Amino acid sequence: MPITTITMTASTEREPSWQESALCAQAGPEFFFPAPGSSTREAKQLCGACEERVACLEYALANDERFGVWGGLSEKERLRLRRDQNQGRR
Repeated sequence: MPITTITMTASTEREPSWQESALCAQAGPEFFFPAPGSSTREAKQLCGACEERVACLEYALANDERFGVWGGLSEKERLRLRRDQNQGRR
């Protein structure tokens, strides 16, 4: 039986380029992944000032990120956005 190998390209190994210049790169992950019931207000404020917010949100939606604040939206807000978008397509 032959052995199949998979070669990863540099683009799949690296983070998306927007992450390098995003403001969240300067804050710890606990800031964007708070404990359940904790406030996401500070993370959202930082996202609001970030030039990469739209790219971040698009990434989260495309990759079904279910936890944390991405692109200035919480898990529930992204779910609501996705539902609204799906209803608009009908």
